[in-house]
Amino acid sequence: MRVQPLANIKVLDLTWHIAGPYCTKLLADYGADVLKVEQPGPGDPARAYGPFPHDDPHPERSGTFLHLNTNKRSITVDVKNEAGKLIIRDLVKWADVVVENFSPGVLQHSGLDYESLRKIKPDLVMCSITNFGQTGPYRDWKTTEFILAAMAGLTITTGVEDREPLKSADHLQEYQGGSMGTMALMGAIMRQRRDGVGEYIDVSIHEVASDSADRRATLLTGYAYTGVSAGREPTLAGALPLGVYPCADGYVSLVVSPAARWPRFLEMLGRTDLIQDPEVSKPGFWTAPEAGELVDSLLYPWLLDRTRQQVFEEAQKARIASSGINLTTEVLKNEQLRSRNFFVEADHPEAGRLPYAGPNFRTENGAWRLKSTAPLLGQHNDEVFLGQMGFSRGELVLLRETGAI
Repeated sequence: MRVQPLANIKVLDLTWHIAGPYCTKLLADYGADVLKVEQPGPGDPARAYGPFPHDDPHPERSGTFLHLNTNKRSITVDVKNEAGKLIIRDLVKWADVVVENFSPGVLQHSGLDYESLRKIKPDLVMCSITNFGQTGPYRDWKTTEFILAAMAGLTITTGVEDREPLKSADHLQEYQGGSMGTMALMGAIMRQRRDGVGEYIDVSIHEVASDSADRRATLLTGYAYTGVSAGREPTLAGALPLGVYPCADGYVSLVVSPAARWPRFLEMLGRTDLIQDPEVSKPGFWTAPEAGELVDSLLYPWLLDRTRQQVFEEAQKARIASSGINLTTEVLKNEQLRSRNFFVEADHPEAGRLPYAGPNFRTENGAWRLKSTAPLLGQHNDEVFLGQMGFSRGELVLLRETGAI
């Protein structure tokens, strides 16, 4: 069997919600042994996030949790309990990496911060993922993913001109924060293996959003060159049509630009008579308001008489950029994704058989692998506490009674 690239990396996962678990998911999916520590009782709050199969809420059937925690093991430990703290310190001796996303100061108060843990494991690599980082005047602020995006200047370009800004997809900035954590960890792990030294990584989701690959970096570059701040531009921006439009069975996205595509667009609509029209042929016509009115009068009737698939096929023939706005169930059936075996089906003891998203990239040796679905809460308590740590059954009973596990 081919060995995964992170097969010899041991990760103690003290994360919850979205950003931290996504960081450790990426490590686990490429071979790391990730031991997820959850709060006794409720576990990771993400277990309450939807969607749920058949819309039936259940802590073991959360679609969000199932996605974020593939290939991990789960134990329950209260990191604020004195006996629980001793368990975490003992597990640090086993781990190469610790990842956490508690509020700043929480682990320091419990004696589980990096300065404390490196005394146990001098070459420890530790990553903290928080809203604003470990320092600065906003360090202890509570916030949401939407507010972080707004603070970073991302939402100012999202939405229609003269209307209120719109938020992007749920948890987008948190997922990007998790990705950046993983990237930083890979560099630190390489140094750990090469030089035998540890490292502390402080990831601020606010900073990630402020230089996000999702528009922000492009907008900052544009400002650096032009001095013009970005905003919500009008739909008419030298490209018509541009945006999302209704059709017979849903919505499609269309982009026609540059001017060389106008003849192909008009031909697709069956209006070749307009290609040589004197008004349409005037320089600058397609950036004038009259162009928008003309396009709307031609395009909407044409679209409403066709399905998403028909629009896509005819646009392809005309070499016009177009796609139907697919439902999730349709994405699962997408022929391109299916041909590359992107979705992998697996059985979960509570949620049943479900499709799971595959690798973000592929390598010759098939580095990504779905070895196990997300763990049940505390599923590996006996394996870790009895087998790995050597506790007796009686000690486990006592630890449960005192709320440590």
